[in-house]
Amino acid sequence: MPRCLIITNDFPPRRGGIETFVYELARRFPPGEVVVYTSDEAQARAFDSGLPFPVVRDRVRTLLPTPRVARNARAVARAYGCDRVWFGAAAPLGLLAGRLGLPSLVLSQYVEQSYAADLLHTGGGVGYLLKDRVGEVAEFVDALERVAAGGTVIDPEVVRRLLARRREPSPLDRLTERERQVLALMAEGRSNGAIARALVVSEAAVVKHVGSIFTKLDLHQTPDDHRRVLAVLTYLRGVRPGP
Repeated sequence: MPRCLIITNDFPPRRGGIETFVYELARRFPPGEVVVYTSDEAQARAFDSGLPFPVVRDRVRTLLPTPRVARNARAVARAYGCDRVWFGAAAPLGLLAGRLGLPSLVLSQYVEQSYAADLLHTGGGVGYLLKDRVGEVAEFVDALERVAAGGTVIDPEVVRRLLARRREPSPLDRLTERERQVLALMAEGRSNGAIARALVVSEAAVVKHVGSIFTKLDLHQTPDDHRRVLAVLTYLRGVRPGP
């Protein structure tokens, strides 16, 4: 029997709109087809004892996408024979979506563009839906089935936001491939000499690339600003844009 593993911090007896939403969807699954892995909460044992499906509580009050939580989630999935995962929110647990080895669907309250982009890069068997657009349980279960079969289910609004973000020009577009490599190594905190050794070029060549990077990113020398730091910040914003 196929079984869905729900991974969430938002579950009763904790109170809130998202908690109620996740609980109401979970209890509408057919008997024996859902398991919840969630954080601990006061009076959780009494609440869980009255549920028609198993709930596995972690010892912590907030689950984070750590290696320990990933191991525990995989163990729960194996123990209960789960073949698909539903994350109750994109941040932060949605970051586990590509690390559990199972088809994964993220149900989010709003568009987290960086999480959605990372999820798409994991390949097939993934989904990202907005909570407000899931009007019927049957729609949600159908999306889970398509994800479990290796398909990709992305909310149209998420697609629109991602495409709009891709159309936005970035200062990094002005850089050559070699300049991007130099800037990436700068972001790792490497000196010009270390960058030269990593790229097997002369230090003078690195200095030239760094100067070109400053010029193309419009980072002019001022008494107060460190251009190297500003260049790295521009790089980090470009490769990990916020929502």
